[in-house]
Amino acid sequence: MAPIRFEPLAEGALLLHFGEGIDATTSDRVLAAAGTLAHALPEVECVPAYASLLLRFDAGSWQGCDGLAPHLAVRDAAMAALASPQAASPDPREVTVPVCYGGDAGPDLAEVARLTGLGADEVVARHAAGHYRVAMLGFAPGFPYLLGLDPLLAVPRRADPRTRVPAGSVAIGGAQTGIYPDALPGGWQLIGRTPLRLFDPAAAEPAALRPGDRVRFAPIDAARFDALRAESRP
Repeated sequence: MAPIRFEPLAEGALLLHFGEGIDATTSDRVLAAAGTLAHALPEVECVPAYASLLLRFDAGSWQGCDGLAPHLAVRDAAMAALASPQAASPDPREVTVPVCYGGDAGPDLAEVARLTGLGADEVVARHAAGHYRVAMLGFAPGFPYLLGLDPLLAVPRRADPRTRVPAGSVAIGGAQTGIYPDALPGGWQLIGRTPLRLFDPAAAEPAALRPGDRVRFAPIDAARFDALRAESRP
């Protein structure tokens, strides 16, 4: 297991590196550390990524702790918290995301089938059978990067990215799958679309998914998509 490496980014920001690349083991370490530090240092904001954890804090409130610079004082506090017995983490949430696959909702489904050598129905079946975990939010507010994609479904991004991807689009990019929370430009392969609203800036918790959430996809037809969309969006 790689040792944690600390990188000061600014007077009020510190980055903890747990490894390199994208893998479930490193993601587990990042999410566990985020839970521990959120409990031990509630005044510090923890933002997990695939292999690193960003700590953001008010430098003024840490100024002068034992004569250390603020990021060094936070580093020492984080190391002490991570070395001590951890508080029990809450069970991860289980979230079911309904998805209308193919057709206008998933215009790249046929291309993914061609690239993988699978039938379109098998692509849908394998994607919906996955057990996913939200590793991080990024790219855009509320965009979940999901670990757990069937390796047979890994395909390259589109050669010609779209200038506008509809909100709710479920997509594959390399070995990852994710959901566009809003209408955005993007180059991932679109295989379906969910009627759920994944980001609402007016909500108390704007992002519908959190790092660590467990996610399942449930296929629905177009009529069910329209009905759910009418319920979930203004």
